Amino acid sequence: MKTRAITGLFFIIVMLASVLLGHYPFGAFYLLLSLLCLYEFYGLNIKSNILPNRVAGFVNAAFIYIIFALITYQDNPGLHKILLLLTLTISAIFIQELFKFSVSPFTNIAYTLGGLVFITIPFSFFHALAYLKGPFNFHFPLAFLLMLWANDTGAYLVGMAIGRTKLFERHSPKKTWEGFIGGVLISALVGFIISIYFKDLKWNHWVSVAIIIACFGTLGDLIESMFKRSINVKDSGDLLPGHGGLLDRFDGFLLAAPIVYTYLYFIINT
Repeated sequence: MKTRAITGLFFIIVMLASVLLGHYPFGAFYLLLSLLCLYEFYGLNIKSNILPNRVAGFVNAAFIYIIFALITYQDNPGLHKILLLLTLTISAIFIQELFKFSVSPFTNIAYTLGGLVFITIPFSFFHALAYLKGPFNFHFPLAFLLMLWANDTGAYLVGMAIGRTKLFERHSPKKTWEGFIGGVLISALVGFIISIYFKDLKWNHWVSVAIIIACFGTLGDLIESMFKRSINVKDSGDLLPGHGGLLDRFDGFLLAAPIVYTYLYFIINT
């Protein structure tokens, strides 16, 4: 328990610092984090005898994240032309399989591409939250993290206290409807408190974002649990002592980030 608490505190400090230190540390940190999560994802595949094209996957992941980061930072027409190079880098995932002796080449290709969709694209959307209104603004990514953590903490505490009705027992036996509702309410409360300090949105929009994070964050958690159960592993890795791997910490993040960005984009631009 002590190791878990120390790791959790260190993790929170690093995450907050990455958002508050500005444009370059923010972009570099989440690029590194996305690659580490992708490394865990591909490693889990290998344990289940699937052989994703890791080199091509990492190259595409870095390219996708960096090019979209540059576009959100400075929407230059030249960057959109560079984006077309994805046709070559994505093709490499398929072509590389021609030179491997594999009994299931398209399974390998599917999991390589699946890692980009499941991990790289959500991290790209999260990075883009800081540029929704133009120049770098830490309010949206910081608020996202705070509401996500509030949901996780609220769901855990309420579930432990009064949880009785299973939410989705087939994939996550410990989750309950009571815990889920508690997480939504506490996340919404944090969203309202954020609205007092961050005036970028009206309070009802901050609360709506909190509810989106709670709902899709829970679904993301269930999807990652489904993935781990499909390959018979308990934790995605051991990088975080007492907490498992990075994917175990970012499961809710992965599904919620693109949805939140889409919601905020339409709210801000209408």
